[in-house]
Amino acid sequence: MQGNNKTLTHSGRFILGLALALAGCVSGSAEVAAPPGEPTGPAQVVGRSLTGNYLAGRHAQLDHRLDLAVDQLRGALAKDPANAELRRRTFAVMAAEGLFPEAADLGRGVAETDPADPLAAYVVAADDIRAGRYADATKRLKGMADSGINLLMAPMLTAWALAGEGRTDEAVKALDKLSETEGLRVLRHLHAALINDLAGRMAEAEKDYLAVAAAQSELTLRFTELVGSFMERTGKGDKAREFYDRYLNQSGSGRHLGPALARLKNGGLPPRDVADARAGAAESLFGIASTLRQQNLREMALVFVRLSLLLRPNYPVAQLLLATVLEGDDRLEAANAVYRSIDVKSPYSWSARLRLAGNLDGMDRTDEAVAILSAMAEEAPADPDPYIDLGDVLRARERFAEAVQAYDKAVTRLGPSLEAKHWGLLYARGIALERSKQWPRAEADFLKALEFKPDQAQVLNYLGYTWVEQGLHLERAQDMLRKAVRLKPNDGYIIDSLGWVYYRLGKYDSAVKELERAVELRPADPVINDHLGDAYWRVGRHQEARFQWRRSLALDPEPDVRQAVEGKLRDGLAEEKPIQPKGGNG
Repeated sequence: MQGNNKTLTHSGRFILGLALALAGCVSGSAEVAAPPGEPTGPAQVVGRSLTGNYLAGRHAQLDHRLDLAVDQLRGALAKDPANAELRRRTFAVMAAEGLFPEAADLGRGVAETDPADPLAAYVVAADDIRAGRYADATKRLKGMADSGINLLMAPMLTAWALAGEGRTDEAVKALDKLSETEGLRVLRHLHAALINDLAGRMAEAEKDYLAVAAAQSELTLRFTELVGSFMERTGKGDKAREFYDRYLNQSGSGRHLGPALARLKNGGLPPRDVADARAGAAESLFGIASTLRQQNLREMALVFVRLSLLLRPNYPVAQLLLATVLEGDDRLEAANAVYRSIDVKSPYSWSARLRLAGNLDGMDRTDEAVAILSAMAEEAPADPDPYIDLGDVLRARERFAEAVQAYDKAVTRLGPSLEAKHWGLLYARGIALERSKQWPRAEADFLKALEFKPDQAQVLNYLGYTWVEQGLHLERAQDMLRKAVRLKPNDGYIIDSLGWVYYRLGKYDSAVKELERAVELRPADPVINDHLGDAYWRVGRHQEARFQWRRSLALDPEPDVRQAVEGKLRDGLAEEKPIQPKGGNG
């Protein structure tokens, strides 16, 4: 989903500054306090009293469980409907959950109490635009204070409300307010282009589209779609191709532009994407939501993306953004429902299904994830990506033989186009091959990955460690591991590998030195603590060895590690010979 959630680069930082002023309208203070008018005390039961409902709702809100927060705050409001602060907070959470029209109705009450409340004004104005009450929306937005988030949102929503009334000149003029702030000028050009495009004023629209393009060092995917569509519709296919190629060169991914590229090849024409004022207003709301999400202002992002979808329900980029925010809050079932709702004919459906599969695997529903990825692989018979993702899922679940089969199919699809950027695929397949006891093929993959990327520390670590375990190429293996440590000097796992290799080779003093460093970097890893205990034992530091083994047990190791450590605590460490080379040291 590269580029989908990027806002226009020149305005993003300024938008963030404006948005921070609105943060209190949505989230409020992090401190949880009882609502005014009711005493607190041990007699209050959560969910059965005003204070109980309120505190439970605030706790759920702070835990990013807005679905639960709504229920509790709604219950609190029913007990004290005249409480303005409680009404405002309940309204904000309802808006973030997308509970329209209830949130809009509540927002009207908030706006009556506090006409300057920006969140209430935007929710009510968006609802008016949705219902075609453009004049009401214009009136609602007219009195907004000329500061904070209003500098951005009021001009854009006002412009689209005026456009909905057919007042194109006034709509474009309303956007001039954005030009007064350098960071927002690019947004002025974008929305002027869309409004002029909608009104059929193609020369003016093209001028503004090109101004946006000139202001961006890198094109966003969304802008590329909009300007490319415009150029196609106005008979400038070559110009559209230039924009598509510019985006492809910077991103390296053309999946989302697939329909546009096919259309250019076949001579078809696209429909106008922003087809009415509702869609235009949705575009403005989506833009601010994207920026807010990038800055981790999730609850605010939820409000604006929900408003975008209120105006344009089947808007795939907004659906993806909504699902991503929900996923970030660990609300995977809700995110999955949104991913599933994206039209399978949309080019964004591919990204949605990949995310859906990842979520399902994370929920221990791996077979469902495998089914989705397998179906995607059949749907796109030349695309290696579904098989790569499938292999990753299977490998993480230690289904190594199945992972190898998936990776093999990906490599077959790549054919002669396998190149340096695919080193990670070879590394992943190498791990699956090694774990499924197919070492000659695994070794070949690791060596090829290093041929592509000689300084990949993870590959150096895996291959060097495995060679030492097998008694192969011992000098070269140690050089690899030392290089990996130089490349990643703060990676406790790689340092542990070097220390453990020294241990296996009988270089116990060197092993202690490296393993002590590894434990400092990864003190909570049971295996690294176990390794250090072994090294201490070999150099005669038996009391310290037993301390490390006990620490390993306290860190809840895997059953096989636990059994081995318990045996060492009981019997000490048996003598063993250092590993001996089985072949040359090449």
